[in-house]
Amino acid sequence: MTFKTTLKSAVAGLALVAGAQAAFADGHGEITVGYFLEWPMPFQFAKETGMYDEALGVKVNWVSFDTGTAMSAAMASGDVQMSVSQGIPPFVVATSAGQDLRVLDVAVSYADNDNCVVAAAGNRQRFCWRTGWQKVAVPLGTAAHYGFLKQMERFGVSLDSLEVVDMAPAEGEAALSQGAVDMACGWGGALRRMTNSGNVLLTGAEKTELGILVFDATTAPTSYVAENSDQVAAFLSVTASANAMWADEANQAKMLPVIAKDAGMSEDDAASTLSTFVFPTVEEQLSEAWLGGNAATFMKGVADVFVEAKSIDAAKASYEDNVNAGPLSQ
Repeated sequence: MTFKTTLKSAVAGLALVAGAQAAFADGHGEITVGYFLEWPMPFQFAKETGMYDEALGVKVNWVSFDTGTAMSAAMASGDVQMSVSQGIPPFVVATSAGQDLRVLDVAVSYADNDNCVVAAAGNRQRFCWRTGWQKVAVPLGTAAHYGFLKQMERFGVSLDSLEVVDMAPAEGEAALSQGAVDMACGWGGALRRMTNSGNVLLTGAEKTELGILVFDATTAPTSYVAENSDQVAAFLSVTASANAMWADEANQAKMLPVIAKDAGMSEDDAASTLSTFVFPTVEEQLSEAWLGGNAATFMKGVADVFVEAKSIDAAKASYEDNVNAGPLSQ
């Protein structure tokens, strides 16, 4: 398999808010948080209306990224303190390589919004039966990459028969529309545009049946969480409050325009994307199905797939220590 690059490498209670503010009063006047454009989520309403700044008592700066691997790099350098909605596969890639990160919550669960699209000239059968000529655009080390590997396994396609090029979703979409690749994988707005040039390889329901879970998490370096647990808890509480607001359909009319604008999307496109998202409640996130056990098990499965595909050198024996549900519980 040919790679362009390889993979080696309501708001919290007043007491909680006060605790967070006290923890940051001395020298921690601001933090920086990473997120994605064209990936609309309720937290963006809180972002744009100042809910995070008010609850944390510090200025929250926001920086957008194209991929979860870029988020990992920014957290490693110290430029970013937390990342919202980082895909689990890029998180696994980073932690398998030794980066000390923690999953803090389940930001969003999705299946139809992260996929691979085959050029319109063919279909899934033609793509998978004719080997030796396909060129595929895949953002390596991401949820889309993991889904791609599992789908190739499902169809019995040898990775050695493919030329896999590392492209961010927007680049892959452009390449697919120009006929430069036979299939492209991605998410969000780029995935939606990809479907103008082809058809999905598997539906979200079909992927779920195969055990291809797709979810993102809020993540942060372990040292940062340990030193600032109250602030992290306050941040997660604001996110949970925004999710709860969105769950009440009465709030969606006022929230959608704000979310869409911040995501760089039209309201129709943002609404379409949001309709495919699930935002688990705090109680659900803390259950065995998510942070209480299954999340770490899923990470191990992702890592083992990447090792088999020679995308990473080795997997950790367990990823349980890469989950910290403490601040969310708090």
